[in-house]
Amino acid sequence: QLQASGGGLVQTGGSLRLSCVASDGTFSSYTVGWFRQAPGKEREFVAAIRWSSRTTSYADSEKGRLTISRDSAKNTVYLQMNTLTPEDTAVYYCAASRGIILSNIQNIKAYNYWGQGTQVTVSS
Repeated sequence: QLQASGGGLVQTGGSLRLSCVASDGTFSSYTVGWFRQAPGKEREFVAAIRWSSRTTSYADSEKGRLTISRDSAKNTVYLQMNTLTPEDTAVYYCAASRGIILSNIQNIKAYNYWGQGTQVTVSS
């Protein structure tokens, strides 16, 4: 079971760090991704990390503003988001799956396990 947290209300230009914890296991051998869904829009890929190799992938529109990382001691994946704008307002979900090949890492359909989401609201 995945638990996402860290969302909240922040002003434009601010930062947030989201966390994703596997409450009933470990992320070992998994790929963990972050997705977001804004009102009226489809869920979209944001970033992902392969737990074992720490290989990362980012949506082209987010490169430079985001950093995905993991802490093995805490079994947690983080998404550091900087220079936030109102366009970043969305529910952010973490997801995980085993056996995702690198070319498919941004594909929402590749992820089998999903957390409940955490709301990020950026005010102007």
